[in-house]
Amino acid sequence: MKPFTIWFTGLSGSGKSTLSRRTYLEIKRRGLKAELLDGDIIRTNFSQELGFTKRERDINVKRIGFLSWMLNKNGIISVVAAIAPYADTRKLNRELIPNYIEVYCNCPLEVVEARDVKGLYARARRGEIPNFTGISDPYEPPLNPEIVVHTDKETVEESMAKIISYLEEKGFIPTTTLDIDPSIIEEEERILREHLKRLGFARKSW
Repeated sequence: MKPFTIWFTGLSGSGKSTLSRRTYLEIKRRGLKAELLDGDIIRTNFSQELGFTKRERDINVKRIGFLSWMLNKNGIISVVAAIAPYADTRKLNRELIPNYIEVYCNCPLEVVEARDVKGLYARARRGEIPNFTGISDPYEPPLNPEIVVHTDKETVEESMAKIISYLEEKGFIPTTTLDIDPSIIEEEERILREHLKRLGFARKSW
């Protein structure tokens, strides 16, 4: 199987983290080597000095892209969940990474605002959070993503079916899974994330 990077882009609250995690676990079930590069891990370990201006966001996205390229070069699949709001930076990563798959988590602003349990969008509208994507900073939707999931209309299972079907049809993953309980893989990841959290390499649990 050829290594690839699958990048989930979309507004905050559009379902990137949920779908990328599910995709990562499914790839592992197919017996393939993969890493999940989510926002928590990246910001904690690679971009802690960066803010959220366009320049700083571009640096962050380029770092993730370069790390993904290095993983792919060594036969490891990279699963990325990052807003990556600017088209020109996403284009650069597409040019860098040979097998680049973009998943656009398409969800209207009013829906992600309604979902926002942390109240980040409300704070951004009050001016408490500057450079907030979708409010005071733009999000440039992908024009030609490989996969589009409409997370305001589809269930997680429906969106996952689109993603997995694409990966199977294009020959990126095998069509059969390992003969192993998927909960075992998920528990291994939970233990690993708890270990990282205790040591300060992650802020969130699995």
